[in-house]
Amino acid sequence: MRQQLNFWVIGGDLRQAKMAELLEEDGHTVHTFALDRLHDLSEGVQTETELAGAVLADCVVLPLPAAGEGGLLNAPLAESSHPLSQILDALRPGQVICAGRVTAPLQALAEARGLTLYDYFAREELAVANAVPTAEGAIQIALEELPITLHGARVLVIGYGRLGKLLAHRLSALGARVSVAARRCADLAWIEAYGYGVEHSEQLKGWLCSYDLVINTVPVELLDETALADLHPGCLVIDLASKPGGVDFEAARRLGVKAIWALSLPGKVAPVTAGKSIKTTIYNIWNELGDSL
Repeated sequence: MRQQLNFWVIGGDLRQAKMAELLEEDGHTVHTFALDRLHDLSEGVQTETELAGAVLADCVVLPLPAAGEGGLLNAPLAESSHPLSQILDALRPGQVICAGRVTAPLQALAEARGLTLYDYFAREELAVANAVPTAEGAIQIALEELPITLHGARVLVIGYGRLGKLLAHRLSALGARVSVAARRCADLAWIEAYGYGVEHSEQLKGWLCSYDLVINTVPVELLDETALADLHPGCLVIDLASKPGGVDFEAARRLGVKAIWALSLPGKVAPVTAGKSIKTTIYNIWNELGDSL
């Protein structure tokens, strides 16, 4: 992207903060709002306390996810809360407004104001890029929490999407004995072809007793109380699925199963890489809009 643009980065976590710095390094004018708790942003990034100038932005970037609880902006680094309706009221139709994981209520708020939201989280390139730090973060958690090495450990990865593929590959490279659970026949065939153990995700009950580590990537509750009761003592469960997740955590507590719901790992373990991936995706959206702007 060669032209200089006016960006407003509103809300979010370290991913958005790092993205703002990267945009400024590329020569753009960058304003941030609702990132108040960060005091070490690069000097070229303009920290704002009001939204008055946001209407002049060429591109507005909302966080991932854009919506927090109760209709508020997702802004864990803000000193105060900001209703999403207030944020959208400060914008104008015709702006490129990029948001992560756009919910139906947020979409309705935008449409009522004549605004178009571009969901960067729905982009394949970002989904693939995010899978890398998520897989690394999950492995980091496993290394910290397990009393055994991953080398030789019996590991089950549930799901064979982008993240499941990367996890199985990396865990296998570390010497783990990897099995993968999936539902689709094509996925099961590929799992077997790569030499992993094969499990059917809808037939897990009764087949979980031999694993040292179970990592779920599917946002469907496959690990309910019956499935969790099959695990042998000391088995670690890591849930990487977005809400509603794939683990009955209340049942896990009752059964004494150590289960960790590891959400938003890219922003926690690799915020610079995650911010760069979002920036690249925003550029792609802008370039694809082209003459329609």
